[in-house]
Amino acid sequence: MSLNLKFGVSTWLWASPFKTDTISLFSKISAMGYDLVEIPVEDPSLIDVKTVKAALREFGLKAEICGAFGPTRDLTHDDPAFHKTSFDYIEASMEIGYELGASIFAGPMYSSVGKARLVSPEQKKREWDRAATNLHKVGEMASERGLQLGIEPLNRFESDLINTAEDVVALIKDINHPAAKIMLDGFHMNIEERNIEEAIKLAGDKLVHIQVSENYRGTPGTGQARWDDFKRGLEAINYSGAICIESFTPEVKELAGLVCIWKPLASSQDDFASEGLQFLKNWSN
Repeated sequence: MSLNLKFGVSTWLWASPFKTDTISLFSKISAMGYDLVEIPVEDPSLIDVKTVKAALREFGLKAEICGAFGPTRDLTHDDPAFHKTSFDYIEASMEIGYELGASIFAGPMYSSVGKARLVSPEQKKREWDRAATNLHKVGEMASERGLQLGIEPLNRFESDLINTAEDVVALIKDINHPAAKIMLDGFHMNIEERNIEEAIKLAGDKLVHIQVSENYRGTPGTGQARWDDFKRGLEAINYSGAICIESFTPEVKELAGLVCIWKPLASSQDDFASEGLQFLKNWSN
């Protein structure tokens, strides 16, 4: 059985942060055969929406928007000032997504990435409840712009709150907003899930976006990821959304340090993107 998928790639594979002149990547992304480009919005002020929109149109690409949640962007923080910073950032990012015709705002938007601690059950419950309450408000912001939230579990080294499909399903139940949906990332799943196929089935019709790379964050098809399980899960839920390659370049030192990429993961970032896409197209048929 072949899957009816759209294929995308994150500009993080080549560059960080995304700014207006990052549109120089669009011509080769389109030429490789991608349908969409995943734009990580690190700093909304760096993006001239009209210019980016024109480039998307020129190269026949759709855009989806991902958030970047550093230490100041934390909806679970004890200090409400951090919530305000997060809401302002999320709203600015969503405005960009709306203007670019995106359908999803995705990422681990419940708290800051790297917030991995052993906390008491009472503190965990407080932070969980804050995440649910604040993400209900984010759901309202998304609905006003015709967007869905793709809420992403992260592995245990990057988050102590939401690590698995089971976790995120429970969270969106507590968020209780129709815009609250799920994004799954194969890299994190390879660390955290006991069974990839069952995790995808659990996400079910709430799954609106997928990111992939290999178990070592390299080119799809070159590692130990269970692509057979991944495909069976997607077939079982009739998934027909986007599947996007997300990885990073060691050339951008700050981001590479944050995601612990200390050396190149492919002969070139262009090869990573083109060979990864060919694998995904063959795999999905």
